Amino acid sequence: MARFNKIFLGPTDKNFPQVREAIAAVALKPGRLVVMSSGEFALAGATTVGQVLLVQDNYLTQKDVDTDWAADDRAVAIEMDDQCLYAARIANGVNIAAIGTALTPAANGTLGIASTGDLVCAYSAEIYNNNSGSEQLLMIRPAGSQSYLSAA
Repeated sequence: MARFNKIFLGPTDKNFPQVREAIAAVALKPGRLVVMSSGEFALAGATTVGQVLLVQDNYLTQKDVDTDWAADDRAVAIEMDDQCLYAARIANGVNIAAIGTALTPAANGTLGIASTGDLVCAYSAEIYNNNSGSEQLLMIRPAGSQSYLSAA
């Protein structure tokens, strides 16, 4: 069971985040990172370059954060705003020991701890040692605005 029940965590005084819709190239679990590839959402990975989006929970059909968007269905992903908090997935065995830990896309659209030279797409907003046996949602703040609509 997920530790959070929504992907967009706030603040509540802002409008809901800007989103994109596209066909899912594979099944997409809410909270995973994706990129646009040939007009479809593909899972982000360690070699990702460019804008990273965050898969939204399927609130349109009242699904929870553990229910995947099916492959070849239209999915929704968030253009992350650096002034908001989100819940993104980290793999089992990842130990976030400090708030502000730099995070990078890792395998299967999850987040990993960034090393020198990695694309930093977010920072942890909580301390969490994921020894649960499965991937979990971690509260994050995006690294700089990745939205096309943000003010310069």
